[in-house]
Amino acid sequence: MNAKRIDLNLLVSLEALIRDANVSHAATRLNLSQPALSAQLRRLREMFDDPLLVPADSGRGMVATARAIELTAPLRDALHTLRTLVESRTLFDPDTAQRVFRITANDNAVVVVGLPLMQRIAAWKNPNLQVAFVRPDAGLVADQLEQGTIDLVIGSERMVPSIAKARKLFDERFLMVQRRNHPRGHGPLDLDAYCALRHVLVSSSGGSFHGLMDEHLQRLGRRRDVVTSVEQFLLVPALLESSDHVCTLPSRVAALFAPALDSFELPFEVEGIALYAAWHPSRHADAGMVWLRGLLAEAQSAD
Repeated sequence: MNAKRIDLNLLVSLEALIRDANVSHAATRLNLSQPALSAQLRRLREMFDDPLLVPADSGRGMVATARAIELTAPLRDALHTLRTLVESRTLFDPDTAQRVFRITANDNAVVVVGLPLMQRIAAWKNPNLQVAFVRPDAGLVADQLEQGTIDLVIGSERMVPSIAKARKLFDERFLMVQRRNHPRGHGPLDLDAYCALRHVLVSSSGGSFHGLMDEHLQRLGRRRDVVTSVEQFLLVPALLESSDHVCTLPSRVAALFAPALDSFELPFEVEGIALYAAWHPSRHADAGMVWLRGLLAEAQSAD
């Protein structure tokens, strides 16, 4: 028998036929017509190379063959296992669960979104609940989600693969930051002054000197002087405190650096970004992931 060709519906029918020993009664139980179930019985006989059910001597109903009787218990157990597998939902108890959640996010997302999330996870006081934050790679994210090597993506819309389900966490705008006592002073920025300053760029791709602000300036026919490129937002305060450079940052990150840096509105209209949480559709109903996304929503609503 070729297992790849087994029709599970036939096994369900076989269980009913053996139990009822009557094609008409089994057909009613299965909500099938008698001719349809008779056709299935013919296929089952071919599959098992055995009559399985033969007419009773009394002329009423049928009698299971030795082979059918032999199949009764293992068939019942196998179908019970399959029904349990299909119908049951895996429970997730954060008090006792052992789980590692793997999240890909840059350091901006880790600080702004990840820290409040970790605080809520820590409140459960379960040492077996762990979170691993992984540096994002836009070229790998779709495969990582599909393969399950990461559970969640936190990032801008550009980081969300088309295959993923996603929830917007919040909208973000940008501010320019400079060190305290910067020689530029504390006056409002104009476009000429902004372009003339020496800028630090946080490049998520690594090493780029052209970012979102440069795209906007290019549309205005302007350019700024980007002299330093780094991959981590958290490097910005040290760089600015030791130089006269400036940097344009998401407002939530700028607020974190407020004790050391002054913030200013940009002198041109710039489209903001939104930060998303994204996951693979195959794990949408995963009980642990449902719990994690619930905590994430709580953390953002409390912001």
